[in-house]
Amino acid sequence: MIQSNKYLKEYKFKNILEMLRNNRATPKKCTDDFNDKLVVITGATSGIGYCTAREYASHGANIICINRNEEKSKNVCEEIRRDFEVKCDYKVADFTQISDVKRAGRELLESKLNIDVLIHNAGVHSTKKILTNDDNELVFQVIYLGSFILNYMLKDRLRAQERARIIFVNSEGYRFAISGLKLDDLKWKKRRYTGLGSYGAAKTAQLLSMIEFNEYFIDSGVTINACHPGQVKTNIGENNGRFYRFYKHHFVNRSSKSPQVSADALYYLGVSKDVEGVGGKFFNLTTEEELAPHALDKEVAEELWKESLRLVGLE
Repeated sequence: MIQSNKYLKEYKFKNILEMLRNNRATPKKCTDDFNDKLVVITGATSGIGYCTAREYASHGANIICINRNEEKSKNVCEEIRRDFEVKCDYKVADFTQISDVKRAGRELLESKLNIDVLIHNAGVHSTKKILTNDDNELVFQVIYLGSFILNYMLKDRLRAQERARIIFVNSEGYRFAISGLKLDDLKWKKRRYTGLGSYGAAKTAQLLSMIEFNEYFIDSGVTINACHPGQVKTNIGENNGRFYRFYKHHFVNRSSKSPQVSADALYYLGVSKDVEGVGGKFFNLTTEEELAPHALDKEVAEELWKESLRLVGLE
């Protein structure tokens, strides 16, 4: 296992200044239409996912949402069909259940629909360590394993299409795992669990998987990128205790922007000709940014790929 001091030696602290500068930069926007294209979005009943689904629909795209709540999914789809006169459908999948995510993946494959943009937005933040029924740490499974399953199941179909864009709604929070992803302790049995640590690990895992998927998609017309969506007001973390919710509502949310900022960035990355053919990159909203060393480790990325296949039963 790669030791944390290696990453620290490689770390370029000027990148922190770059991140802070990018946080204040004005995001680029795309106004091109996306008529009759198909966009699949996970976690689209509120916050970033909801605004992103509406943004794409407002430009003529058809939408498939993958959410855990059927009633909310119905309401969102009815609203989008009414407001924009596009097609909107949904699939119910609880990302705390690997079988649910696999079923959603199979249904997408069986539909034989061409997916133009696939946006991985489903997420969770937990201040307490929770293991899922699949015996995985909750945040790691929802954020990382869920996106890995869908990408892996759809990769051959997307490659055969010869054109598609995959976008992770990632986070600058991946930096909380600066010591690297601990493949020998993904369930946090050997370390003290922290909410920021688990969140950083899950986001780092997404970025490491991007290395492998990007290699698979090279010269295929399919690209995969990650986006920090900015500091915006969402419902993430509302499952935590009263102190966390108090801090979030009275301090974090007060300085947060509308999730429409994120939706605009995700539309730009999914549609703009400026990023046509660009893959394997991390964007702070719409500004390309160099990743920290622990998210670029090819050796760990390869080990993670093998372990992910084992964990989700796709070997």
